[in-house]
Amino acid sequence: MRNYRRRLVGSVGFVPTMGYLHDGHLALVHRAARENAHTVVSIFVNPAQFAPGEDFERYPRDEVRDLALLREAGVSAVYLPAAADMYPRGYQTYVDVERITRTLEGSARPGHFRGVTTVVLKLINAVEPDRVYFGRKDAQQLRVIERMARDLDLATEIVRCEIMREPDGLALSSRNVYLSGEQRAAAPVLYNALQEARVAFDDGERDADRLRFLVAECLNREPLAEIEYVSLADDRSLEEIEGRVRRPALLSIVVRFGHTRLLDNLELS
Repeated sequence: MRNYRRRLVGSVGFVPTMGYLHDGHLALVHRAARENAHTVVSIFVNPAQFAPGEDFERYPRDEVRDLALLREAGVSAVYLPAAADMYPRGYQTYVDVERITRTLEGSARPGHFRGVTTVVLKLINAVEPDRVYFGRKDAQQLRVIERMARDLDLATEIVRCEIMREPDGLALSSRNVYLSGEQRAAAPVLYNALQEARVAFDDGERDADRLRFLVAECLNREPLAEIEYVSLADDRSLEEIEGRVRRPALLSIVVRFGHTRLLDNLELS
């Protein structure tokens, strides 16, 4: 990968993925292509960010389809490292971003972000891109990576991209394939709940508990939705806001439909 990169003239945009590509991934690819002379995409299902008992083994994979989509999108190269190359025998070095990984997904999935930051840094070191593109759907992950980039003085620019959604509001995710027909019909409740909070916020509601309550109340109206958490946190520190919302905030939710865990978020400022 590095040898290939050194032959490229002009800027390189990079989109790291775990494969099983959907329109959300392709939107990142198209933006990278618009803003750079070359576009590189990686496909790597990273074992270091899955805890025992999570869905690493059954995570959806379709490399042939993914490569066809990327070829059609006109990417310059696809980087396909093997797990044994990323984590060879005796591997023992990890990247640990501290405070902002302790809440939300960090609390629900201990060790998850250590795996994410480690693999993202390794991929950036291999591809050496000018810009790397991430969607806003994985909101805490995005902020953790931005923190890592600042703290470790990475030359690569981290580019935030909008959440891509189905017409009914459901955020695009590779895990949506796990949903049954009934669960898929119910899943837009995540988006609807966030929109209820947005309407209230735009109408002047600033009480953090009230905003969290509105989201939970909407989610609870859907029998198939099991709330894991509803968070309204400071947009930078990701600490929960108590009292009134006086600064940019991140409203994020995780809801289970059977064994499928979906997350979504909304930025309020």
